[in-house]
Amino acid sequence: MADSRVAAGTLRPSTAPGRRANNSEMAVSPSSAVRVERLVVRRGATTVLDGLDLRIPRGGVVGLLGPSGCGKTTLMRSIVGVQRVASGRVTVLGAPAGSAALRRRVGYVTQAASVYDDLTVRQNLRYVARILGAPASDVDRVIAATDLAAHTGSLVGDLSGGQRSRVSLAAALLGSPELLVLDEPTVGLDPVLRVELWALFSRLAERGVTLLVSSHVMDEARRCDRLLLMRNGAMVADATPSALLKKTRTRDIESAFLALIEKAGGS
Repeated sequence: MADSRVAAGTLRPSTAPGRRANNSEMAVSPSSAVRVERLVVRRGATTVLDGLDLRIPRGGVVGLLGPSGCGKTTLMRSIVGVQRVASGRVTVLGAPAGSAALRRRVGYVTQAASVYDDLTVRQNLRYVARILGAPASDVDRVIAATDLAAHTGSLVGDLSGGQRSRVSLAAALLGSPELLVLDEPTVGLDPVLRVELWALFSRLAERGVTLLVSSHVMDEARRCDRLLLMRNGAMVADATPSALLKKTRTRDIESAFLALIEKAGGS
């Protein structure tokens, strides 16, 4: 089973051989939450990310959108320091990605729920809170934020897929993470809860937290302060929703995305 610490951003980087994204001592502006420089990631003979450059300022909700298989998860894994990379570097909150200094500053929610099935919801969250040194009151706070009050005594293994994902999200919210990396956190959730979670993301951003939220659902894009559109491992656009619509002269993000692909000569 995956370690529950994946959800709260304290997973230790893998010791597998190969160059990593955290091999930089370069100083980064305090205004930068994430700096990606010439990042190359290969999977076998396939190059997933090829020389990617990206900068994410602190604060705000940044949407990472694109079709399945375009490299979103690979990029997010690189940012939290658990992805083997071929070359390039990733710096997070002024430190190399995946370094020990970031383990209590970065929250990470994977697509697959990273919690213990043989513990209850509350037991999972208490365990993570103790590791983080978060106050006990934080457990009730994140339970309420993710609408899990009715399931606190339930074994995680008995929950639905959407409910298990919410437990992972709750774990990532424990403490005071400065950066939240959320890989498709609303998949499998009902529309009402999706709206509530996006409202929560906005409140966190207002407090200065930086959120990088991936999705392949284009209608979630308007809820973001800034959009990163990916296709085939490359950035197609980096703009605010309004600027993107204005640039492409379209009415919705999906049409804007298709317009950019057509302009680039893609299929």
